[in-house]
This record gives sequence, structure tokens and C-alpha cells, in this order.
Amino acid sequence: MDPLTAPAPEVPARPRARDLGLVAGDLPAGPLDAITDVPGVLVGHTTVRRPPDVHSGVTAVVPGAVGPHSPLPAGVFTGNGHGKLIGTTQLAELGTLETPVLLTSTLSAFRVADALVGWMLRRPGCAEVRSLNPVVGECNDGFLSDIRSRPVRERHVCAALDGARGGPVAEGSVGAGTGTGALGFKAGIGTASRVAAPGGARHTVGVLAQANFGGTLRVLGRRLTPASLGLADGAGAGAAETGSCVIVVATDAPLDARQLTRLARRAVFALARTGAAYGHGSGDYAVALGTVPPGTGGAAVADAELGPLFDGVLDAVEEAVLNSLLAASTTTGFGGRTLPGLPVDRLLDALAAPARER
Repeated sequence: MDPLTAPAPEVPARPRARDLGLVAGDLPAGPLDAITDVPGVLVGHTTVRRPPDVHSGVTAVVPGAVGPHSPLPAGVFTGNGHGKLIGTTQLAELGTLETPVLLTSTLSAFRVADALVGWMLRRPGCAEVRSLNPVVGECNDGFLSDIRSRPVRERHVCAALDGARGGPVAEGSVGAGTGTGALGFKAGIGTASRVAAPGGARHTVGVLAQANFGGTLRVLGRRLTPASLGLADGAGAGAAETGSCVIVVATDAPLDARQLTRLARRAVFALARTGAAYGHGSGDYAVALGTVPPGTGGAAVADAELGPLFDGVLDAVEEAVLNSLLAASTTTGFGGRTLPGLPVDRLLDALAAPARER
């Protein structure tokens, strides 16, 4: 067995936000409450783990047969740009996505982009391709993982891409979320979806978040810290000036690149609901893609009718971040540093208690 991909210890299944009655907004979720509720969207993870020093990985969001000959409309938004989101300039200029969107660790992002290019060039129909724009986002997992070892290799990238599937999406300490933490707690990958009817037509919007940002956790408006839940904080891990979050938004609504950029903005705005600080050192990004090429999905959605999709993105991101926290468990990593998992029982007790006056 590859020692870098040794399986994590078995942990009991943890509830998602919706299981606990923690639901953002009034719109219904899709059947899986995941980005894979959007038809054609697949997700794959490779978890790269060598305890105690390495807790990293890669996550692939694969929208169908996307490629240089079958690009999809897409938009991108930067809330705070202290990060590496590879491929943004062409995506913003042309409004098209040519590859899956990959997420990983900061210092592994460039190797992952190279591996994605190689994987795409080997795809059917790409034998004559001479230009390709890979899109790769990253979060810094150096608090828990030996980030300088750059443990993510081409084989891990290809495994995530080849293993991408529909259905339920693994959350928490998996793939690109293996070593990440947010708001003072262990976090990771989280996902959610909403079904909306802009202009009367029913469409799905799904999100996947790689959560690794600073601030103070808010759950449905209630501020919570590790200390308030009786836990030791991972010193520095939740600091306002550190961390990042990369969000992938997908929808089957027939939107153009400009409209998808408007959805991407709402995804970054939604982090404020969860307590994000948007500090100097934070890289807060969203990539929004449409699975329906222009002119093939029926009548276009008018700008004035985008409200339900905006609401869906805001609610789904809030829930996805909470799912990323609930799915993760306490982790001790590089240098003996520890991030506590969010304890469900203490969380529910705190939410049931009367709010303190401020």
C-alpha cells in the first residue's frame, strides 16, 4: 500500500447539519443535499495521509465531459486574493471552463495543475490540443500537515479524477480538506444544494467548499468558539489573518458567464454568515459553473429572476461550511498541533441555551 494514502482510522458516522435541524433558509435541498444533485456533476477525493506529519489531499469536481472542445460557461469571484487560484485570468476573460476544478494544498497546487493538464491531454479527442487552461484552487493545510513536503503527486490527482462519481459526497477530513480547519475547529470539505425556480423553471444549485478560514463560528446567528464549548483552541488556526476558503458552485440553470459570476459573488458573501473574518492573509474565492452550454438549455434566465438562485447559493454555502465542521473530528498533526472537532452534543446544548446579551 502507498504509505501516503493509508486509510484514516474508522470513526463513527457523524450527522450533517440537516440531520440536526440546522437548516439555512426556506428553499428545499436536492435529494443528496450535495453538489452532485446537479445533473452531470461528479466528485472525487484522494486523501494523502502519513500520520502524524502529513494530512493532505486533492478533491476533483468534474462537470460531465468538460474539455477544450466542450467548454462550459463559468465565472469567478475573489473576496480576498491572498491565495493561488490557478487559471483565473483566462476563465474571467473568456467566461469558459475547459477542465474539472481541482482543490488541494497550497504548495501542491502547481504540481496538481501540471497533473491535471497531463490527464486532460490523454482524454479522447484531445490528441491535437495545444493550449489548455487548468483551474486549481488551494488552501494552506500547514497547521496540521508538513506542507513543505508537497505530498500530493500526479497519481493522487489522477486517482481523484478517475474516481469521481455521482451520489453522496464524503465530507470533513477527506481529499483537499484532510488537513484544513476553520473558525478554530477542524473542518474540511463540505457540500450542500438547493432547488430553486427562477422565472418559474425548476433548477438545482449545488456547492462544495474547502473550508480553512479564520474568524468566529456563527451557527444560525449564534457565536461559538472552542472555549465556549469547553474545548482547547488550536492556537493560531482560527486567527482572523490566516486561512482561506475555495467554493465551487454548479447549476443546471441556463446562465451565461456574467450571471455565473454573480452567483460566485454570493458564494463568497455567504461566508460572512458563518463568521468568516476575510483577513489580510485569507484567500476567499468562488468558481461558479453552468452544466448547460449556452443556447442548449431552454430560455435564458433574466437577471431580474436570479433572486431564488442567489438565495440558494447563500443558504447552501452556509450549510456546506457547517457540514464540513460537523463531519470532521479532532486531529493532531505536524509538530503535535491539534484542531478540535466540533462536538455535536455541546453544539446543540449551546444553541438551546438562552443567548447572552452583548
